[in-house]
Amino acid sequence: MVDENPYTSLIEQLMTGEIPEIVVERDDFFTFREVWKEHPQRVQIVGEADLNGKIIYRYQPDRK
Repeated sequence: MVDENPYTSLIEQLMTGEIPEIVVERDDFFTFREVWKEHPQRVQIVGEADLNGKIIYRYQPDRK
């Protein structure tokens, strides 16, 4: 059995409003990116750089 990428469910929770943001640490960026780059609404999942390589992603439904 293959483990599902944990960011798959987190992105869905973000899109439905269950969570306000996803905090991605530097070491987890490529794991997050695997799911994000394939998501049909990725342009609406916007990241904001924080200290030490941390990125905070939020859903912005009005963004095109």
